[in-house]
Amino acid sequence: MDVTEQTAEHIAALEREGTRLVAVAADLTAEVPPCPQWTVHDLVTHLGGIHRWATSIVRDQLADDPLDEPDAAFGAPAPEEDVRQWFRAGLADMVDALHAADPALQCFTFLPAPSPLAFWARRQAHETAIHRADAEVTSGPITPFPADFAADGIDELYAFVGRRRKFRHVDAPRTLAVRPDDADGWTITLAPDGIRAVTGAGPAEATVSGSASDLYLWVWNRPATVVVDGDQDVAALWRHVQVH
Repeated sequence: MDVTEQTAEHIAALEREGTRLVAVAADLTAEVPPCPQWTVHDLVTHLGGIHRWATSIVRDQLADDPLDEPDAAFGAPAPEEDVRQWFRAGLADMVDALHAADPALQCFTFLPAPSPLAFWARRQAHETAIHRADAEVTSGPITPFPADFAADGIDELYAFVGRRRKFRHVDAPRTLAVRPDDADGWTITLAPDGIRAVTGAGPAEATVSGSASDLYLWVWNRPATVVVDGDQDVAALWRHVQVH
């Protein structure tokens, strides 16, 4: 699949996952177990703000992160405003901005990607998907993700955490294999000088296996059904990796 096709798939996933999130956000007062101290209202407000932040970067072709500006706020709906309707409006603006963007768009990004447009489509698709799961788990089971999309999300997360220069929870490198039943796997090294991931689930001290959808949730520290073989303590180290 080329970059244009993959970007289009990510935009479609962003719209699908955002629409699903609003549909399951029935009780705005419900607590969100994966996000302590948040209610569903807080979750929807947070993600709506993220969409507006990303939209401003893409639409206005910003070279720098606008949140670095002291007065920047992509914040919250007005007190009298329906947060779900406010969220829908921001989601639609994000989708429209990505569709309208020039493939040669130049703007702020914070992870390696084939292009800034490809980066923002992918990042917002996965940000929205994980938070859809957060909203969904408050009232029932999480709807599984397509295997290809889930595997892509795992790969993106490893690129994100790989930017960290330190991992303070080990004194020596420890290895963890992530082995989906329905996609390629990864071997993760958790070391004092950072976290590294390579494609291919090779020999490791612990192996975490399951569907790509469940492993996607697991690496994001969300509820998931996985099997851990080998050193359970090594697998448990992943819980110290801070993801949001």
